[in-house]
Amino acid sequence: MPVDPSGWDDWFASPQEAEIARDQAGKPGLHVLGVGFATADVPGLLADIADGGWDTSAGSLPERLARHEKFPYPGSQRLGFELVGFDSGCWHTWTCLGGLVADVHRATGVQLGRWGLIQDEQDARRAAQWLTDSGLGDPKVFLWAAALLADVTRANLQTEE
Repeated sequence: MPVDPSGWDDWFASPQEAEIARDQAGKPGLHVLGVGFATADVPGLLADIADGGWDTSAGSLPERLARHEKFPYPGSQRLGFELVGFDSGCWHTWTCLGGLVADVHRATGVQLGRWGLIQDEQDARRAAQWLTDSGLGDPKVFLWAAALLADVTRANLQTEE
């Protein structure tokens, strides 16, 4: 879902904002996913994003990472971890770059679980570190991180109320 009318794919400021955009698009069957990073990974991610020249204005992902917003949201359903890397304003995932999942599995033993995600945080962090150290993947991605994905759709948020 594009965040703004100009069509830029960006990060929504809140699950509620994403829900509104989804509802206005007339696609109620879509899920809203939240993405979170370990606090220990934030300084490296911010440095990598700054090196890539991404805007750090208020409301942007770097600004929210620097504030250490709480995640996952209460009532969200934890799905697992995806390995991601930043490059010039966009993110790559290891599953989208051919052969990386098999390379990481051979080197670390880490396997995908439910929904094609890594289920254990320590396994995900170990896999991200190996992928960073190996230099494999997109040649412009220098830092890989384990991103926690959670389903934060309205139905999940309402179960907590």
